[in-house]
Amino acid sequence: MIKPETPATLDEIRAARQAWEDKAVARVLARFPERKQRFESSSAPQERLYTPEDTADLDYLRDVGFPGQFPFTRGVQPTMYRGRLWTMRQYAGFGTAQETNERFKHLLANGQTGLSTAFDLPTQTGYDSDDPMSAGEVGQVGVAIDSLADMETLFEGIPLDQVSTSMTINAPAAMLVAMYMVAAEKQGHERSVVMGTAQNDVLKEYVARGTYIFPPTESVRLAANLINFCAAEAPRFNSISVSGYHIREAGSTAAQEIAFAFANAIAYLEECKRQGGDLNESAQRVSWIFNTHNHFFEEVAKYRALRRLWARLMVERFGITNAQAQMLRTHTQTGGSTLTAQQPKNNIARAALQALAAVTGGVQSLALSCYDEALALPTTEAQQIALRTQQIIAFESGAADTVDPLAGSYYVEDLTNRLEQEARHIMERIQDMGGSVAAIEGGWMQAEIQEASMHWQRQVESGERIIVGVNEYVDPDEDATPIFRPNLEVVGAQLTRLQQVRAGRDQAATDAALARLREASRQDVNLMEPIIEAVRTYATLGEMCGVLREEWGEYIPPTVV
Repeated sequence: MIKPETPATLDEIRAARQAWEDKAVARVLARFPERKQRFESSSAPQERLYTPEDTADLDYLRDVGFPGQFPFTRGVQPTMYRGRLWTMRQYAGFGTAQETNERFKHLLANGQTGLSTAFDLPTQTGYDSDDPMSAGEVGQVGVAIDSLADMETLFEGIPLDQVSTSMTINAPAAMLVAMYMVAAEKQGHERSVVMGTAQNDVLKEYVARGTYIFPPTESVRLAANLINFCAAEAPRFNSISVSGYHIREAGSTAAQEIAFAFANAIAYLEECKRQGGDLNESAQRVSWIFNTHNHFFEEVAKYRALRRLWARLMVERFGITNAQAQMLRTHTQTGGSTLTAQQPKNNIARAALQALAAVTGGVQSLALSCYDEALALPTTEAQQIALRTQQIIAFESGAADTVDPLAGSYYVEDLTNRLEQEARHIMERIQDMGGSVAAIEGGWMQAEIQEASMHWQRQVESGERIIVGVNEYVDPDEDATPIFRPNLEVVGAQLTRLQQVRAGRDQAATDAALARLREASRQDVNLMEPIIEAVRTYATLGEMCGVLREEWGEYIPPTVV
């Protein structure tokens, strides 16, 4: 009987690796030097080889564990996709509520299992379609929603007790969720059965997107009002989807994406607690949206690090004992900023790799940025390709067959550890500044993202990072790609509809509801019921936000003089 050899010690592995580098590697490098391209993820240089030396401090039960158990490194459910696949969404919204309703029904008929709604810029910034500030933007990058009437049309024929809807709305999220809840009531559904997600993450707007309205302190108050309301009244509705996505889109590294999103989430939870919320309850419905970029292994490691770090923070900072409230459940959108206008069909491959990384990392919901989105809103064909890509990954790739398939990889475990450590370091700096709001108001977060973005762009321009079709493998003869163009006639139709709503409502009831909202905004009370009351009278989004603008003021960023 052959006795098994004694496993090599770390010292023996270290010595053997050094000998390999001195002989085998050196001999090959003398003949075939490595590429001049940067071997670097968004956050750190990548080594040539990873060995047990890089995971020597890893404790399996403490740091990795089992799916569905603290610290959830390997996933939030014990069987993950073997039991239930991730929710397949595609981001959609343009023109009028009627047009978007038709697109929603088309996507559902093609196998999509959840809806993801894009709103136009006036809606995102709390203006009605007939406001002078809305000129040229109505229905252009999303659907125009002015009142409950539009929300009713948007989901006509779509049962809101069965379909989960994600809404990318932030500063006026409370108003849009109120409209959604009332629309569901008019379909005959109780709030308690309504499913969906509102982004409701306004802090990242100050650093990454710019669709803010009110000052940060008041915005956090309103976001927490919605979180606590849903915890009590709509337990199946995710009242906030904290976004690392837009932070990454603005140019951050993966570690900054984690740290800034978590710092913002802590600010919301602290305000929820101040307002009397039970975090063991309200934190259960905190969901997330993160961004998946092109570095496959960094992205897989990122989702593992996200779950582990969040679970640890919930215990360390808030003493949360409810396992459901310790879990990080996330939607993911593939990286819009990674798409290229040059050779846009290359984006199909990029989105497929990003989606595979997200699935391998264990996300709960996924949408792909369509190949033509660097040019315009996606065509119906591009959306179908994106959805079919998800279905191929789910049913043909094998990625959904095994939970956390890259666990134990020296490389992936080291990346997971490094991302968690770097994110903690960044969060500590934010804490020293006084928290997320202070870091935003002082412009620190914005400056850090700008520096990371410039670093990346310099590498692209110097050729250290290759972007296929942009700085290498350029095709000077490529043809123009057909693009989707919104119907500009929607503006007239939307304005007519808005006039009809105002003419047909009980104006005295609307005025009284807006007055009650104004009075409530001056007190330290939850504003959701006054907002819902105003929505039922068909008060418009612009009218409700206008009341709060008058009471709270508008935010002016520190860079504006």
